[in-house]
Amino acid sequence: MIHPDTSVTVRPDALPDTDDFLSIFLNDIPMIDTRAPIEFEAGAFPSSVSLPLMTNEERAQVGTCYKQRGQQAAIELGHQLVCGDVKEQRVAAWVDFARRHPQGYLYCWRGGLRSQICQQWIAEAGCDYPRIGGGYKAMRRFLIDEFERICAAQPFLLLGGRTGCNKTALIEELPQATDLEGLANHLGSSFGRRPGGQPTQLTFENALAISLLKTEQRVAPTGQPILLEDEGRMVGQCAVPPLLQQAMARSSIVVLEVPLEERIEHTHRNYILNKLDEWQQQLGEAEGFEAFVEDLTQSLYRVRKRLGGVRYREIGEMLEDALAAHRRGDPEQHHGWIERLLVDYYDPMYDYQLSSRTDSIVFRGDQAAVRGYLTSTEYHH
Repeated sequence: MIHPDTSVTVRPDALPDTDDFLSIFLNDIPMIDTRAPIEFEAGAFPSSVSLPLMTNEERAQVGTCYKQRGQQAAIELGHQLVCGDVKEQRVAAWVDFARRHPQGYLYCWRGGLRSQICQQWIAEAGCDYPRIGGGYKAMRRFLIDEFERICAAQPFLLLGGRTGCNKTALIEELPQATDLEGLANHLGSSFGRRPGGQPTQLTFENALAISLLKTEQRVAPTGQPILLEDEGRMVGQCAVPPLLQQAMARSSIVVLEVPLEERIEHTHRNYILNKLDEWQQQLGEAEGFEAFVEDLTQSLYRVRKRLGGVRYREIGEMLEDALAAHRRGDPEQHHGWIERLLVDYYDPMYDYQLSSRTDSIVFRGDQAAVRGYLTSTEYHH
C-alpha cells in the first residue's frame, strides 16, 4: 500500500491534463516519461526523464500476454508484475519528481493506459499530477509538423568557413542561431566524436525541432533568418533531416575567414586539450588518455582513403610522434600534424565544396567583421 507522503499536498490549483505542446517545448516543462527504458532510449525529449511504469522485460511479458489473451489479461499481469515494494519504489520516484517539478506533466506512448495508471497511483499517494493528452506519439507528430513548417517558411542563413575557424563560438553567442553540433553532441569533422556519445536519430530530431521553434520565437520580432553552421548531411552519426538539408542548400552563406595559425591553435585546444580533458573526466587520467589516443588514431583511420596511402602514413607517423611526446608531458607537438591535415586535406575539400556555391556568399570577414554583420540589420528579411 502506498501511504501519502506528508510533505506532498494535493494541489487545489492542480494543472489540468494538457495538449498545449508548444508551451511545453518552448518553456522546457519537465516531464515524466513512463514508457519502458527501451522506448525512451530510442527517442526522447530534452526536458523529459525516464521513470517507467514497467521495465523492458515486464513490458515484453505484458505485450505477449496482450497478443495471446487480450487486454484484460494483460492489465492483470501488469498489476501482478508491478506490485508491493516494486510499485512503492516507482510511485515514490514519481511523487519525488512531482514535488520537485510541480509545473510538470507525465506521459506514455499515446496518453493511454500506462499514464492513466501512473496518474492514479500518484493521486493515491496524495499528489495530483497532470498528464499529456496523446502522449509521446502526439508530441512527436507536433514536432514533425512544426519542423516541416519552419523548413518551408522560415529563411535560413549559413555560417561557413574552413575547419578550425571556431564558428561554434559565434553560433553559441548569437540568439538567432541553432547549434546543430551542440544538439548532436559532436564537434564536427571526422575527429568530432565526443566521449559522451551522440543521441539517437529520433532524439536528435526532437531536440532540433524544439531548438528551431525556440529560435523562431527569438527572431520573430526582428525578421532575422535562423543562423545555422554550414554542415554536411551528417553531424557525426546524426543525419540532418532532408527537409532542412534542402532549406540549407538554398540559403545564403556568410564565410568566416581566420588565419591558419589561429585555426591550428583553435583545433589544438578544441580537439586535443579539451577533448583529452573530457575523456579523463569520464574515465580517469590513465584510461582517459588511452581512450583519447584510440579516438584520434581511429579518426585518422576513417579518412585514410580520402587522404591517400602516402599522406595517411606520413600524417599517421606525425600523430604517433605527437602522442609519444604528449605522454611525456608535451602536448605541443600535435600542432605539426594538425597543420598538415588542415592544409593538405580539409582546406582543399572545403574550398572545392564552396566553389560551387559562390553565388550564395553574401559576406566574408574575420570574427569581428562577421559578428558585426550578423548583429546588424543588413541581412534581415
